[in-house]
Amino acid sequence: MERRHFLRRTTTAAGATALAAGTLTATAVNAGTATAMTTGKTTAAARRTGPLRVDIVMFDGVEELDCIAPYEVFSTSAMHSAGGVRVRYVTTGRLGAVRAAYGTEIRVAHRWAPQEADVIVVPGGGYSRRDGPGIWAEIDSGVLPRALAAAPREGLTVTSLCTGALLLSAAGLTKGRPCTTHHGAKADLAAQGGIVKNARVVDDGDLVTAGGISSGLELGLWLVRRELGADAAIGVEGMLEYEARGTVWTASSP
Repeated sequence: MERRHFLRRTTTAAGATALAAGTLTATAVNAGTATAMTTGKTTAAARRTGPLRVDIVMFDGVEELDCIAPYEVFSTSAMHSAGGVRVRYVTTGRLGAVRAAYGTEIRVAHRWAPQEADVIVVPGGGYSRRDGPGIWAEIDSGVLPRALAAAPREGLTVTSLCTGALLLSAAGLTKGRPCTTHHGAKADLAAQGGIVKNARVVDDGDLVTAGGISSGLELGLWLVRRELGADAAIGVEGMLEYEARGTVWTASSP
């Protein structure tokens, strides 16, 4: 925690120096995001009157990095947002410990409540284990797909990481829409009606998907930029010592 506070102070100081020198501009997080801010989301930070509320959906077999990476990014972004950010793990199942793909136990203290969220993040996990815990067990159960299908409303952005896109597909949310997932699952997503794009992050407005296990960093940073502004995203990158990679596809992309 001390290191984070130190990095926050140093990145803030560096930003102030750059502004004074006229060298820091509100450019895209990386080259792939340069055209993406024409989607109408550039004023989200200005319109927001309360904290950005992020719910990350948890289930047994979830991939560790899929849920931890966005949690870290959004939690860090609270230090760079005047309105604050609230991040929590939620579940449609029992409260308590969720056992992730490699055995990590993560305590979930909040029930599924999409009406209390601005962003819902659906991780993946267990794609290669048809008979084990993970996305296939959740799809077979039907509880989470039904909950996701009923969640969309004005002001809510539903997102997925990696094979979490197949949970959105089971809910009918990706059919006929631009989306992406882990490279090994793209054929499945396309067969189920998704318009698969070969991009790191695909932003179709109220549906945002990211491909690959480590793409939670890019998904989080993109949404921080979109919802909280470029300065917040730059601050988070400085604290995490990580620069977003890959291309963000948006509905305005050529």
